[in-house]
Amino acid sequence: MSLLDVKDLTKNFGGLTAVSGVTMHLEDNELVALIGPNGAGKTTLFNLLTGVIPPSEGTVSLQTDQGLQVLNKKKPYQVAQAGLARTFQNIRLFKDLSVLDNVLIAMTAKHKESFVSSILRLPSYYKKEVEMREEAIELLKIFDMQDKLDNLARNLPYGEQRRLEIVRALATKPKILFLDEPAAGMNPEETADLTRLIRQIQNEFHITVLLIEHDMSLVMNVAERIYVLEYGQLIAEGTPAEIQKNERVIKAYLGGES
Repeated sequence: MSLLDVKDLTKNFGGLTAVSGVTMHLEDNELVALIGPNGAGKTTLFNLLTGVIPPSEGTVSLQTDQGLQVLNKKKPYQVAQAGLARTFQNIRLFKDLSVLDNVLIAMTAKHKESFVSSILRLPSYYKKEVEMREEAIELLKIFDMQDKLDNLARNLPYGEQRRLEIVRALATKPKILFLDEPAAGMNPEETADLTRLIRQIQNEFHITVLLIEHDMSLVMNVAERIYVLEYGQLIAEGTPAEIQKNERVIKAYLGGES
């Protein structure tokens, strides 16, 4: 059994089928890319996998410490608690909160304190608060953001906002990290930093990463496997070398014979 199994996943919006019969799998500690032309349904598929929208048909199943969980009817926060975290195509930070507070909020998905302890402010509450702060700072240190703890998220440069969003996702301690076009809007230097960051995540956290990306140089540099989506259907799966030679993929991107 794979870490994540997706079977015949379909999403209909009225008469439009945005995702059609997608079957895919993700294994432990692998880096997989999802690519395809604009409008192929990539972000819709991400939204289905992370509980943002419910599927019309099909199943999404995750291997957890409690056994196999079907995620279809779970809300996004329940999906996050199960072990799936994501970033968004358009950055969604708490922009009027500090860098540290953005990370602390995410950590509450795994750090639970009892209602009584929270209301009465028992010693265990303050102990947990200190532990979470220390853990958040250590996480930010890994990504060289420890000197930005008190900065408002809105005041960070664009590339650092992207980095903070990834750190916030990692603070939920996910089994799988979904990155939705993390290089969007980045200059070449920022994209190179992002490439190093994605590799660092693999080395430091040993988790599975699935990314949507249009920057093919980034995809070919970091992905171990690639899925290709066109008009809501998977048309290819393989290694970067196999995908580069796939005639159907070339046709999907170029609109005809090479």
